[in-house]
Amino acid sequence: MSHVAQIVSPSASPADRPGFDRVWHPRGTLCAVCTSRTRGFGWFDPKKPRSKRTYRWFCSLQCQSAFTRKAKKGLKMAEITEEEAMAMPAVMRAVGRKLDDIGWDRTFADLTEYQMHALLVVAIDTFRNEMFEINAEFGGGVPF
Repeated sequence: MSHVAQIVSPSASPADRPGFDRVWHPRGTLCAVCTSRTRGFGWFDPKKPRSKRTYRWFCSLQCQSAFTRKAKKGLKMAEITEEEAMAMPAVMRAVGRKLDDIGWDRTFADLTEYQMHALLVVAIDTFRNEMFEINAEFGGGVPF
């Protein structure tokens, strides 16, 4: 009886991807859906050969599933969906109210950093909340 450990020899690298695989973590990239910082959730089209694959990275499982649902339907993320179009009037009303506070006589270039930040926060928060409500009505998952 032999007590020598059996060491499996390393497998040869596949012909379609010689050398090292790419680093799995997408450092320095933005989410393909909401453009926030990515956290390691990824997607690629498995039907394409490895050399032709385009990888997409996401900040959360919600953004990853939203992108996957749209990819299955053949939609691109740059297109405005029905739900997003339905959320736009609420965003315009909220931004209009904020501009009432700031003053309509000022251009965007004249706004202070604080005022511009507040305007963007109102627009983004209103859009996210409206999308949440619209998706809850239709029984879908929350994409944001």
